[in-house]
Amino acid sequence: MASSTSVLTPTTKMSTFAFQRKRFLSAKEAEDKIKKALDKGEVLPTEARFDSNCITPGTDFMARLQEQLKYFVHNKISNDKLWQNVRVYLSGHETPGEGEHKIMEFIRSENSQPGHDPNTRHCLYGLDADLIMLGLTSHEPNFSLLREEVRFGGKKSQKRITAPEETTFHLLHLSLMREYIDYEFSDLKTHMGSDYDLERVIDDWILMGFLVGNDFIPHLPHLHINHDALPLLYKTYISVLPSLGGYLNENGNLNLRNFEKYMEKLAEFDREHFSEVFVDLKWFESKVGNKYLNEAAGLAAEKEAASKDTNKNEDSALSLAALTSSEQVIGEGKGAVADDEEEEDDMFETEFRQYKRTYYMTKMGVDVVSDEFLAKQAKCYVEGIQWILHYYYHGVQSWSWYYPYHYAPFLSDIRNIAGLKLTFDLGKPFMPFQQLLAVLPAASMELLPECYRHLMTSERSPIIEYYPLDFKTDLNGKQQEWEAVVLIPFIDEVHALTHTWCKIAVSQKYISRYVIILNKLWSILCSRCFVFTLAMTSQASIILIEIDFCFSAPLSFVPQLC
Repeated sequence: MASSTSVLTPTTKMSTFAFQRKRFLSAKEAEDKIKKALDKGEVLPTEARFDSNCITPGTDFMARLQEQLKYFVHNKISNDKLWQNVRVYLSGHETPGEGEHKIMEFIRSENSQPGHDPNTRHCLYGLDADLIMLGLTSHEPNFSLLREEVRFGGKKSQKRITAPEETTFHLLHLSLMREYIDYEFSDLKTHMGSDYDLERVIDDWILMGFLVGNDFIPHLPHLHINHDALPLLYKTYISVLPSLGGYLNENGNLNLRNFEKYMEKLAEFDREHFSEVFVDLKWFESKVGNKYLNEAAGLAAEKEAASKDTNKNEDSALSLAALTSSEQVIGEGKGAVADDEEEEDDMFETEFRQYKRTYYMTKMGVDVVSDEFLAKQAKCYVEGIQWILHYYYHGVQSWSWYYPYHYAPFLSDIRNIAGLKLTFDLGKPFMPFQQLLAVLPAASMELLPECYRHLMTSERSPIIEYYPLDFKTDLNGKQQEWEAVVLIPFIDEVHALTHTWCKIAVSQKYISRYVIILNKLWSILCSRCFVFTLAMTSQASIILIEIDFCFSAPLSFVPQLC
């Protein structure tokens, strides 16, 4: 039996929804509840509020939980006969990684051992949909998920069931899930014959699931599960796969050529969706006499035209050079016949490009949508898909990579990707307190050691921008508040900003002199957070002293020592 808790997670997850979004929204929701209670004149409890953000790797709560789990396991093995013949593997804060991924890594390791029994049964407990994906990546025939029953729409006054004896559990057999996937794509058997491979189809099914968004990258525009996104993905896959000569996901490695062709076909959805918007825009123009079919795009075109007068070099950077203002397009079409289909198509394409352009300018804050910008968008998104695939099939490919945008590009802009060279730097995971600084809001600063807390609140803190007291959220097509995009800065430079390292190499002959200096340094830094390490080198004649402190405050004698 393997039990694992999440400890240090890749930067990509901390930079996106799974960590920051939940924790910042949780803190904001708690503050809103307190404010509403005070406005109503209610008396607040005297005891300290339980901060659910304490369930975050690196906190004292999680360290104590690990000790309790150790005690529980030891007690069960010692006193419970049902446990005495069970091997228990407990992975806690000593090993970096998300709990479920560490368990999957253990399963992969066991499978690679000589003499492994292929009929071994696996049962993974948890409610995350990711567990379905992870279980299917193993291609194990006997894999089940134990899940609690989730009831939606219950009354707030309804008593919450917490006792295991009162909880209804369901056992999801992934073998049955595999049969459903086989049935879903049964039409491919007719077209592909012996080339049809269920295991490869399952791999591609996992990949398609990532396209509607997950913990690491945002969902593609207008592609929502509750708006029939999955049937669209599957229908497109069935129509394209027989002509590809292969599959999309090759055991965790993205086949860029095949994936590009799949995305080209899927991109038709962008135009189909905009066609509905286009009809509404035309109707609106007929009612209000607006000179632009797309007012936002028209304003952007005017802004661009004004900037051209002051900066002619900008013309070469525009990817949408064909996009002049809609006013020009309409002016040129006044003499055309109203029912001219060609003119209508030109108008549609122009408005479609402006529609996408407005999305990038308003959502991502760019002034010019250039070819380079769109190419970077496509590469970043494809990198994200590849990173996720490798993470699910083989483990962490890079601890530091993350998707650097709050929003994803349009399907029709993910093109020219077949020749991309995707490389990742493995790097190192964050240290526990670094991770807490990266994901917690200032409202949860009590979960950090005291010497770190001023980094979240002090105006002098070099990372104060990462802890806004107020922040905007964007549902971006979603319905629930917890699904919203939290518009806060990314944390790509937290590590560099909060840790300045000084390495001092001194001869043993002068140690006594430097001990005096270090004592002074110690007294100055005692109010700041630092790590002090003293280690002998192999020659035993040099001592290396490393001081890691959070504030990059000017210390007059530190540069002399470094």
